[in-house]
Amino acid sequence: MKCAVILLFVLLNTAYARSAKPNVLFISVDDLNDWIGCMGGHPQTKTPNFDRLARSGVLFSNAHCVAPACNPSRTAVMTGLSPHRTGLYANEQKMRAILPDAELMPVAFQKNGYWAGGSGKMLHYFIDARSWDDYFPEKESENPFPFTKYPDTRPLSLPRGGPWQYVETDWGPLAVDDEGFGGDYSVAEWIGKHLRQEHDKPFYLACGIYRPHEPWFVPEKYFEPFPLESIVLPPGFKEDDLEDLPPEGKRRGPNRYFAHIQKEGQWKQGLQGYLASIHFADAMLGRVLDALEEGPHRDNTIVVLWSDHGWHLGEKQHWQKFSPWRASTRVPLMIRVPKGSPGCKMGTTAGSICEQPVSLLSLYPTLLELCGLPARPALHGRSLVPLLKDEEADWPHVAYTWLHDAGSVAVSDRDWRYIHYKQGGEELYHIKKDPYEWNNLAVHPEYTAQLKALRQRVPSNLAPYRAPVVKHLPALKWNVLAVGEAAPPSKPDGGTFDVVFINSSAGKVSLHWVDRMGEPKAYAVIAPGGSQRQSTRPGAVWQIADDSGRPLGYFRVADRSARAVIPGTQGELLRKK
Repeated sequence: MKCAVILLFVLLNTAYARSAKPNVLFISVDDLNDWIGCMGGHPQTKTPNFDRLARSGVLFSNAHCVAPACNPSRTAVMTGLSPHRTGLYANEQKMRAILPDAELMPVAFQKNGYWAGGSGKMLHYFIDARSWDDYFPEKESENPFPFTKYPDTRPLSLPRGGPWQYVETDWGPLAVDDEGFGGDYSVAEWIGKHLRQEHDKPFYLACGIYRPHEPWFVPEKYFEPFPLESIVLPPGFKEDDLEDLPPEGKRRGPNRYFAHIQKEGQWKQGLQGYLASIHFADAMLGRVLDALEEGPHRDNTIVVLWSDHGWHLGEKQHWQKFSPWRASTRVPLMIRVPKGSPGCKMGTTAGSICEQPVSLLSLYPTLLELCGLPARPALHGRSLVPLLKDEEADWPHVAYTWLHDAGSVAVSDRDWRYIHYKQGGEELYHIKKDPYEWNNLAVHPEYTAQLKALRQRVPSNLAPYRAPVVKHLPALKWNVLAVGEAAPPSKPDGGTFDVVFINSSAGKVSLHWVDRMGEPKAYAVIAPGGSQRQSTRPGAVWQIADDSGRPLGYFRVADRSARAVIPGTQGELLRKK
C-alpha cells in the first residue's frame, strides 16, 4: 500500500510538472554580429557557450533585427510593435514618449501568473520600472547598469578624432578579474541566483549582457587568446565594395570612424577588442547557462538568446551599425524549448538550424504561444512556433529591417536581400552566392523580375518619424562667461542635426553662433519662455547675450541632438566675478 501511495505521488508530481507553465530565460546580447563559432562570422572568435546553446536547440541562421540601432530594435522586441507602424525609428526617440501605453512582454507574463524579473540592458538605457516585479540594479533607479570598472584615464587606445566621435569608441585590456570588473559579471550573478532558487510561480527572467557594446574594455585574460600580430581582418571586408552602390549606399557606407581608426593605426587593435569583448560575453553567458543546468528549473525553462543588431568593423568602409547591410542586420537567434511546453509539446530538436528569414519582432508572439498564453492580435510579428517544430515548415514571410529615416528598409528572404532607400536607390543581393553583399545585382537587367518581386514586399503607408519630445533630449552644459570673457571659437566637425534653445529667463536673449575665429554672428532673438530650433554641427559654440547685447554664457554642441536650456534665475545668469 505504501509503495502504491508513493507511486501515485510521483505520477501526480510528474503530471503536474508536465502541465505547469514553462519558465522563460530571455537573454539579450548588445551589438553582437555573426562573430560566433556557430555562425562562422570570424575564424578567430572563441565562443564555446554560444555554440553550446546553439547545439541544444534551434539556431536561426537567417535572423534579422527590426532596426539596426539599439532603441528601435529593443522597443520592437519588447513591445512586439514594428517601427513602420509606431514611428519609432531611432535612438534619440524615447519609448514612453511615443508609446506611453505599450504593454511590454514581461507584463503580459505577469498578467498570466508569472513573476517577471530582469537585470542589465533590455531597453535603451532605462528599465521601465512599472513593467517588472524585481530588477538589478533596483528598478526605481531606471539605470540598468551595475558598477563597471573602466580605465582611470581615457581614451586608452583610440584618440578622439573630434566632437563627432562617440566617447565610448575605445578599447583595451584591464588588469582586473571578472568580479572586480563588475558589469556583466554582476548581471550574470544576479540572474544565476534566481535560476538556482525555487520559485512559487513560473518566471520570466530577462538577462541583458552588455558586451560587446562599446567600450571594449574587459579583463586582460580575454585579450590573451587574440595576439595582435595574428589578428585576421573581417572576412567581409572588400576595399572597392562601394563602386556598384546607388548614391544613398555610397553615403551610408564610408564613415569617419573607420577612416579615423585606420589613420590612427588602430584597426587590428579594434578587432582585437571586439573579439575579446565577445569572448567575455561568452564567459558570462556560460555562467548563466551553468546556473540554469545546476538549478531546479533546467527541464522546464525555455531559453531564448538574441542580439539587438550587428556591427560593422570595416565592411562597406563602415564602423558601427545603423546600416541596411547584413553586417548590421543579421543577428544570432537561438531558441531551446523543453518537452511538454504547451505550444511545442515535443520541444525543440537539439542542433537544428533554420535558414528561413525571421525577424526579432516574432519573439513576443512566439513566447506567448510556447507558454500557452493568450495571443495578442495587436502584435505585429508572426510566431516562430511552426519553425521550432519543423525548421523546413512553409514560411511565406520576409524579415524587414527599418532604417532611421522612416522610408529606407532592407528586406530579407531565404536566398535574397533587397534594400530600398527612401530617395529611390536600390540594391539586390543573392545571399547564397554572395553572403557579404559584394555584388549589387539591382544594376543588372537580367534580375529585374527578382527585383520587382521583392520591391512589391515593401509595405506602403509607413508611419512618419515622430520627433523626440524636447524635454527628453539630452541637455547641453551651460557655461557662464565672466565679465570681459569671450566664448571660445567653434570647431564644427561632423554632420548636421538640431539643437533646441530654450529661454527660461525672464527677459529676451539673443542667440549667436561663434565662428571659427571667435566672432559671434547673430542668428535669432528668443522671447522669455520661448525656444529656437537650430540646425548645427558637433563642436559648434552658441553664445547667449542679454537684451543689451552683453554675453552671458555659451553652449558647446556635442555629437547629437540636444536641448540647451538658458537658465531661468538671476543667480544662474550672473557672470562670474
